[in-house]
Amino acid sequence: MLAKRTMFLKSSATATWTAAEAIAACSDHIIDLSIEEICSELAPSIREGAIAAINRNLSRHTDAVDLPELRNALARKISDETAQPWSADEIAVTSGAKQSLFNAVMVLLNPGDEVLIPAPYWTPLPAQIGIAGGTPVFIETRHNNYLPKLSDLTAAITEKTKAIVVNTPSNPTGAIYNRTTLGDIAQLAIDRNLWIIFDECCGNFIHAPHTHHQIVSVTPRVRARTLLVNSLSTSLAPTGWRIGYLAGPKAIISAVRALQADTSSPNLTGQHALLHHLESADSAFELRLQRHVSNARSLGLSILSTLTSVPQPAAQGGFYFYLDLTRWLRRVNAHGRDINADDVVNVLLMDAGVVAISGTAYGDPVGVRLSYGIDLGLLDKALRRLAVTLNTWN
Repeated sequence: MLAKRTMFLKSSATATWTAAEAIAACSDHIIDLSIEEICSELAPSIREGAIAAINRNLSRHTDAVDLPELRNALARKISDETAQPWSADEIAVTSGAKQSLFNAVMVLLNPGDEVLIPAPYWTPLPAQIGIAGGTPVFIETRHNNYLPKLSDLTAAITEKTKAIVVNTPSNPTGAIYNRTTLGDIAQLAIDRNLWIIFDECCGNFIHAPHTHHQIVSVTPRVRARTLLVNSLSTSLAPTGWRIGYLAGPKAIISAVRALQADTSSPNLTGQHALLHHLESADSAFELRLQRHVSNARSLGLSILSTLTSVPQPAAQGGFYFYLDLTRWLRRVNAHGRDINADDVVNVLLMDAGVVAISGTAYGDPVGVRLSYGIDLGLLDKALRRLAVTLNTWN
């Protein structure tokens, strides 16, 4: 009865842990570390911009890729970040980064095209690629500190390969791609005539001594084959406002314009709010948010360092801890059990009252993702419970 493409939606749905149900059933005990956002108040500049737009009765449709003023402001932002000139017609404003990624694969892929995705990967990607008629090809990275090896990428390329996804800092692992890795990937794309989908949604949250690099800055020649994906609603924390953007060659953005004209564009008030923030050039809120995330990371790492059979996560960027449970599972399963990350998540929920995301959602049966974008007091309590549970469970 349903269209065949709906089968791809199951992979995305299974990744959504039923945290809401668990919290509703036991809200006084459960602490949610599965969230995809940073819990924060609105930036004053965003609030001011939204109120001003409402007071001006701004409520009409905009262009398919939205406010020219916002695209101009984003062009200036990206030009500063990449040290290269960008124009408004190279940018599409979207309803969050998820729509940017969906637009990218929809305008790039033909049926049968393959896309290389380093694993663990952000959950919606395989489903989006499948809906677009493509085939995801997963590149294992656990053996290389969650960065893809050039040799593995090269070996996976076939005559059907169309694109490589680069997500840095990575969701879920927090790994940051260094200049060498980015340069190698860029050259590979140039040599093999491939596209790069460069997802940098967590690029505002980088933890010293690590540095975030734009692939088009590392290798300028790859710009003609690169799509940049970002989300103002992630970097500034108003995730419910759903404002992201896609930047790339004009021909691609023109196709995205046509696609969004037949689907939908982001809400007007949110666009004006974020435009006001960009034009105010007030970085105080962003710096405070970055300090909060950094403090949460430091607190979390100090607690997670007490885990006896789980290596401390690198958490180089973003706001997630990604636990590699390989040794822990080996020790527990030595007693005759046969459990994986899904079972560990259930143990954490039932025994520690902590909601986590199993690595199976990201193509990894031995990983667990924990968000540290929450209140520091709750984070402290949750991670201490988690450490006790994992250290004593057998």
